[in-house]
Amino acid sequence: MLTPEQISNLFRNFSEKECKGSSDLYEHLSLRIAEDEELLALASHAQLGQPTPNLLLGAVHYLLLKGNGHVLKQYYDSLISTPEKKLDQAFYHFKGFCQLHREEIIAILKTKLVQTNEVRRCTYLYPSFCYMFNKVNKPLALIEIGTSAGLQLFWDQYCYSYGTEKVYGNINSNVQLKSEIKGENQPFLLQQSPPVTERIGLDLHINDLNDEEDYLWLRSLIWPEHKERLEMFDHAAACLKEQSVKLIEGDGVSLLSEIAEQIPGDSVICVFHTHVANQIPEGIKHKLVEQIKEIGAKRDVFHLYNNMWDRDLHLDYFINGKEYNETIGETDGHARWFSWGLEDKSLC
Repeated sequence: MLTPEQISNLFRNFSEKECKGSSDLYEHLSLRIAEDEELLALASHAQLGQPTPNLLLGAVHYLLLKGNGHVLKQYYDSLISTPEKKLDQAFYHFKGFCQLHREEIIAILKTKLVQTNEVRRCTYLYPSFCYMFNKVNKPLALIEIGTSAGLQLFWDQYCYSYGTEKVYGNINSNVQLKSEIKGENQPFLLQQSPPVTERIGLDLHINDLNDEEDYLWLRSLIWPEHKERLEMFDHAAACLKEQSVKLIEGDGVSLLSEIAEQIPGDSVICVFHTHVANQIPEGIKHKLVEQIKEIGAKRDVFHLYNNMWDRDLHLDYFINGKEYNETIGETDGHARWFSWGLEDKSLC
């Protein structure tokens, strides 16, 4: 169990490193929570390994989205069209709400997981999968660890733009994703999405978008001011409901080898996960790396990930038994931008 001081530091870091410039409300509330013994005690009920600030703030947002009429909702863009921007009383109302709904919040902290479906992260998945396809010229068999509801498994069904008039992927998609590519290096982008033969999502808890509670919980993890993120989520959810996908509940790392063996040899295995590995214990991370090596000894495999050893986006892969380890670049948490550090020599 984390100490109050450790939890306080989590909220302080969350405010300064994650929320600043992105959510004034969460930046303000997190700083105040970091100094409040009662709320730190409440937050201590979060499951170990879960990002505590996201979980507590998500729990409150969830109860408000369910229709709670508490005065706190006046600060949430997601709930009213003209929210209160003066935040001097926001923490007072937030704490009052937490006191009033303490038991409900504790139940959420003990049972729910932070499984944000950040659809815009597909903006850096798209060039990454183009890069992989150009390496092997084989259809891609996708295995996502920590898939939640599976929205990122359908990156090839979305439309992308990167600061120019050009669009890529499925240009007729209702899911229109934009991001900025920082730096001088630019990825090679295929006009149309590479072919995908398999979509398999693994998670300790699968979220069913047809289940009203699951749908609402995933929406509550999107920060109140981020209306564009909410819109992207809703459009992607509608897209997924029309598609076929295999979502398996269980430990993704333990299941990986067995599932990889079932993938036909005419496809290349692409294991990926975004912003999940920070919740994976250190020993399990090393086990995952070893499993990728074992698969790579038998066939070509790619492993795309961030937030495992650092915040950068990495690509480890095996082609014809030879191992390669590359750093793609930095990524914004909500994928408003990313940098690209790879040169696709297969195109030269």
